[in-house]
Amino acid sequence: QVQLVESGGGLKQAGGSLRLSCAASGRTFSNYALGWFRLTPGKEREFVAAINWSSGITFYADSVKGRFTISRDNAKNTLYLQMNSLKPEDTAVYYCAARLGYIRTNYGDYNYWGQGTQVTVSS
Repeated sequence: QVQLVESGGGLKQAGGSLRLSCAASGRTFSNYALGWFRLTPGKEREFVAAINWSSGITFYADSVKGRFTISRDNAKNTLYLQMNSLKPEDTAVYYCAARLGYIRTNYGDYNYWGQGTQVTVSS
């Protein structure tokens, strides 16, 4: 059973940085894509970034490109999201997700989800 556990959320001022972590367990993730999504009240779950676990190929939403970096540590089975130049509109619950296969940007294509971690950016 795949388990994903996020950590690292918190409150930051605009312009600050945060690093989210997602500890992944239960599988060998070499054939998986892992990603980050975020959810704000009244909106659908929004794609943020994803990475192909074995190749390291990444893909980003336009809204975070150049500010956020997704990465993984194969030895620790941990996914990261480094968030720089934070904006108030980045405020959301951030979720780690996994799917067997290639990167997708639709949340419905991901089978496994963490519990989420709150990120709040004040202006």
